[in-house]
Amino acid sequence: MEAFTTLDAVAIPIDQPNLDTDQIIPARFLGKPRPTQVEALFHDLRYTPDKKPRPEFVTNMPAYQGARIVVAERNFACGSSRENAVTVMVDNGLRAFIAPSFGDIFFNNCFQNGALPIRLDAKRVAEIRAALHAKPGSTVKIDLASQTVTGPDGKADRFEIDSFRKDCLLKGVDEVNLTLGYEKDIAAFEAKQRQEMSWL
Repeated sequence: MEAFTTLDAVAIPIDQPNLDTDQIIPARFLGKPRPTQVEALFHDLRYTPDKKPRPEFVTNMPAYQGARIVVAERNFACGSSRENAVTVMVDNGLRAFIAPSFGDIFFNNCFQNGALPIRLDAKRVAEIRAALHAKPGSTVKIDLASQTVTGPDGKADRFEIDSFRKDCLLKGVDEVNLTLGYEKDIAAFEAKQRQEMSWL
């Protein structure tokens, strides 16, 4: 998993509240291999029924190409518990999500996939989105070590994050990788336990 330290990148504004995981990746794409799911991101929002790109949808606009950050409305990625909602965005280059609130399962899944969900005050998030609409292609800067988000207007805001999850992101490890880092200690403990508690 790639470490997350700082990210200074084009950000996409998404104004729809309660955008759910089925809108992020429709259920009919979930059974396909992960590499082929990339094209399914926001599929029914991005394309017409006859598969033509909707020019008004934000990810189809040239100014937002190469974006790595999403600035969304409240309750972003609510709905069903599909990890694909995170992985399809990560596989499309998106590493951070800023919103007033998130679906709980999506929020937790982000950390398992090297992505950073950031909760900020709703008014401030709306200001950042407005700035991104006013000047498409503008960037947002995130510094995980200092826990700050700097918007297109140059204003920095501090965000909260669990210290354990922060440490894992900075190191580029998930909980499994972190545990495997103690493999020798675990083996030594088990060997000692077998000697001292052979009756187990």
